[in-house]
Amino acid sequence: MKIFITGGAGFIGSALIRYLISETDHSIVNIDKLTYAGNLASLQPVSDSSRYQFEQVDICDAQAINKLFAQYQPDIIMHLAAESHVDRSIDGPAEFIETNIVGTSVLLEAARQYWSELAAEKKQAFRFHHISTDEVYGSLGEEGLFQETTAYDPSSPYSASKASSDHLVRAWHRTFGLPVVVTNCSNNYGPYQFPEKLIPLIILNALEGKPLPVYGKGDQIRDWLYVEDHAKALWLAVTKGKSGETYNIGGRNERTNIEVVKTICSLLDELRPQHPEGISEYQQLITYVTDRPGHDMRYAIDADKIRSELDWEPDEDFSTGIRKTIIWYLENPGWCEDIQSGSYRRERLGLKDR
Repeated sequence: MKIFITGGAGFIGSALIRYLISETDHSIVNIDKLTYAGNLASLQPVSDSSRYQFEQVDICDAQAINKLFAQYQPDIIMHLAAESHVDRSIDGPAEFIETNIVGTSVLLEAARQYWSELAAEKKQAFRFHHISTDEVYGSLGEEGLFQETTAYDPSSPYSASKASSDHLVRAWHRTFGLPVVVTNCSNNYGPYQFPEKLIPLIILNALEGKPLPVYGKGDQIRDWLYVEDHAKALWLAVTKGKSGETYNIGGRNERTNIEVVKTICSLLDELRPQHPEGISEYQQLITYVTDRPGHDMRYAIDADKIRSELDWEPDEDFSTGIRKTIIWYLENPGWCEDIQSGSYRRERLGLKDR
């Protein structure tokens, strides 16, 4: 098959492409605008494959997107292109609305027009897979899990924009019959993640002896999912999932943010015992900072549906996945330096006046 992957130079998108090139015989077209978080170096392991092609295109550019559909004739669309950092959405919501909502509508309409002209067999097999987030559900209390039927209650401009795009995808299915699948995942982590996110930020700051910022008391709870397990789940969802269905993907690895930070510090004490000057253990760098506006307290995914219906199981739990992640960052300092060669310097974002 020919598969379009939007946002393929990003963290999850690049993991998905590496998985598909190494584990399947399908051909991939990576469609990416290459914003600050996009990095083709994340695709270096597969960039020489004859089954991989890259197109630098903005999903908001309807003319360019329609041209790609005509040129490549895809069988599957896996849509990951999105602005994805909550703190950045607080500083500048407009870009999130443009990319995540308007861009998704452009892609949906191009897909609908292309799909409507396919032969019957190809039309039936076609899928538009929208990859989304558990943040659309809002904040959980101390008990319970997000299920596919949980009502949406987004808190940030980012999660509101993703909720909007989810609704658009379902509307194109219900109104026009476009075959779609939606997946909502918990927090991803692993190799090649842009260092504005918690885990790589803490790893890199610790190695340089910089403060390890923990929002509020660090008691916010997240469910952590190793990115390569997520890639496998995405492929199952788009190839075996039913059109019109939603599948939640989570690792069942709930941790408070402070637990995550302390785990990283302990592993770095073991794996990189040459501490920066002035400290004898990395936990001494932990610094509590003002919490994020509208910070959700707890996310947790009920992944029973994808486990039972599509036979998905994660290979990594948090203890194995976080060790693999830290080792990767220790072994790839060049990638870490290159991706920060632009304007981002691990500074605090998202502190606009409330």
